[in-house]
Amino acid sequence: MGCGNCGSGSSGKPSGCKSNGGCSTGGCNRLNVFDWLSALPLHDGSKPFPVIEVSFNNGSRKDFFRNNTHHILEKGQWITVEGVGGYDVGQVNLTGELVKLQLKKYGVSSDHSQLKRVLHPATEDELKQCSKQKDREKEVLVSSRAMARNLNLEMKLAEVEIQADGKKATFFYTADARVDFRELIRVYASEFKVRVEMRQIGARQESGKVGGIGSCGRELCCSTWLTDFKSVNTTAARYQNLAINQTKLSGQCGRLKCCLNYELDTYMDALSVFPTQADQIETIQGVASLQKRDIFKNLMWYSYSNSSKQYPLSITRVKEILQSNKQGIKVEELQPVELELKESVKVDVGFVNDVGQISLRSLEKNSNKRRNRNNKSGGQQQGNQQRGPQQNTKGGSNPQRPQSQQQGKPQGQQKPNQQARPQNSNQQNKPQGNQQRPNNNPKPNPNRPRPDNRNRPPEKPNP
Repeated sequence: MGCGNCGSGSSGKPSGCKSNGGCSTGGCNRLNVFDWLSALPLHDGSKPFPVIEVSFNNGSRKDFFRNNTHHILEKGQWITVEGVGGYDVGQVNLTGELVKLQLKKYGVSSDHSQLKRVLHPATEDELKQCSKQKDREKEVLVSSRAMARNLNLEMKLAEVEIQADGKKATFFYTADARVDFRELIRVYASEFKVRVEMRQIGARQESGKVGGIGSCGRELCCSTWLTDFKSVNTTAARYQNLAINQTKLSGQCGRLKCCLNYELDTYMDALSVFPTQADQIETIQGVASLQKRDIFKNLMWYSYSNSSKQYPLSITRVKEILQSNKQGIKVEELQPVELELKESVKVDVGFVNDVGQISLRSLEKNSNKRRNRNNKSGGQQQGNQQRGPQQNTKGGSNPQRPQSQQQGKPQGQQKPNQQARPQNSNQQNKPQGNQQRPNNNPKPNPNRPRPDNRNRPPEKPNP
């Protein structure tokens, strides 16, 4: 992942990178190196090391060049070097004494005369020409893939790198078998007008050139700092007690993850304490087989073939059983270790989480009020049904209203003037001729006998 992915500020410089594009920590450019000896001054009479390391295509490719010029080159500086039939432009990646270690690491000959030379610092015209060729690489990659598909070649083109002067193009490809690309080279040379070089790489090198984010959330090791790829097999996963799951153990390249080898040496040192040839132990109950080794607790787990229960044994106990088995003695019991379960300690986090602890009392009160109101209205309707028709006590005839109207009339719709109030005897004897009657009430029957209300006490009005 290059610095181009960082957010740019108002001045055009990367805002996320404090080195303003020249990352000194190795966290931005691929395969970057921090020169920790660059600040050390040279002693008197000494000259800087004449070989420098130059990176091309954002660290995708690196090479060593001989610096016979009198220029003092610094890390990140653009320079022009010798190329194939022309020149190429790259960035200074490493200078000084650390280049000696890199030469020894990669097995490069100490004869500096065989290395290509550094010409001069890159000019503006050369940088523009280099940028123009870099913009052309994507178009060439798409076209080259289509041409290889038309020739029915079982190969996959991963990257195309064009020299700064546009005279040479290197095609990096991956293939499972040998590919005859002689016809393909002729097609590329006639189409792109360049000198063609085909270079086969592995799946891990392809991931390093493409880049990406691993399952750990960080950039791929092969695209940042890992240069030599060691073989990885499932034995490394077994030593670390990892489940043999091809999906989880494989990286983006389709091969086993390189990080399986990082902690393998530590596990091998821890497993050296455990006894060897302890896959099976003999007891009176039967033969117990080894299931796993716990290097953190120094325990070995065994189980019988007719049972799925596992018994944790200490290393000392396993050695005793093996010594007895060599003498032809079968032990009576395994004597497993009793594992103590640690009680969970509650930690006061300093705040209270009220989610799910709120009581809706307001809703409960409203529901209780609604329930009581319904009970009261139902009781009043039953009392009106049991109560008979009211008789007029004011001397006049008061006809009975239909019972259906009295039952259907809600109690809450009474007018305030109809509420119960104390009435005197004058109001009781006052005829109610001005009362309005509904039109659907039947007319009073004149032949109906009038009840004798002389000796009957007046009734209280119905509220």
